[in-house]
Amino acid sequence: MAATRLELNLMRLLSRCEALAAERRDPEEWRLEKYVAALEVMLHELKQQAGKPAPELLNEYSRKVDFLKGLLEAEKLPSSTEKALANQFLAPGRTPTTTKERTPATKTVHLQTKARCTGKMRSELLGTVCFGAAAASFLFLYRFFCWFICLGLAPDEKQSAVELDAVLQHHQDMQEKLAEEMLSLARSLKNNTLAAQNVIKQDNQTLSHSLRMADQNFEKLKDESDRLEQHAKKSVNWLLWIMLIVVCFIFISMILFIRIFPKLK
Repeated sequence: MAATRLELNLMRLLSRCEALAAERRDPEEWRLEKYVAALEVMLHELKQQAGKPAPELLNEYSRKVDFLKGLLEAEKLPSSTEKALANQFLAPGRTPTTTKERTPATKTVHLQTKARCTGKMRSELLGTVCFGAAAASFLFLYRFFCWFICLGLAPDEKQSAVELDAVLQHHQDMQEKLAEEMLSLARSLKNNTLAAQNVIKQDNQTLSHSLRMADQNFEKLKDESDRLEQHAKKSVNWLLWIMLIVVCFIFISMILFIRIFPKLK
């Protein structure tokens, strides 16, 4: 069934939204949110029409519109970790919106968004580790300075300095714990990478050995085929000569038999 005018407009607007979602947008960009709201209205009207498309196509439209809504909601979250977690639960479309697309645009947008969130998380984590190291150095110097000052302070002032020192010690412990967790994750990632590298190396060696064995077996099979072909040719030649000799012998024997034994009268 031919697409209606409303469905064509929906497809055009959906393609435009996918193109906007794939671009890097400013935080103040408002067009995509308005376009997605218009898509919801058009999709609702399309479902109410008498000559509506097939249910599979309507489900695909709904899937893409829900993906764009979820993408906008994920961008409003405060932290990169929450954004990455929200993007994990998004479901892009399965089929291209237009005939010019080889892969669904929503799937491409999903991959770009995940990569962007992962990069931001990595930058924040690396910044936290560097900040932790700088903070540890600063806290050590500050604690030494406070200890030096406390030698000449009154008892109340000394107590306040001790409380401040305890707070700073607590923050330093938190920073050290975070740095240790990051180092542990880095070691685990390194070990997993080395293990995967060893497995891939072993698989490559096994594959190379299998290829060499296949080449050797192919060469042996080729040699045996040539030998069998030559043997078959030789057998045919000897059989032909034997048959010719037998035929000649029978012919000569018949002639001699006719000459030796005349006809009976």
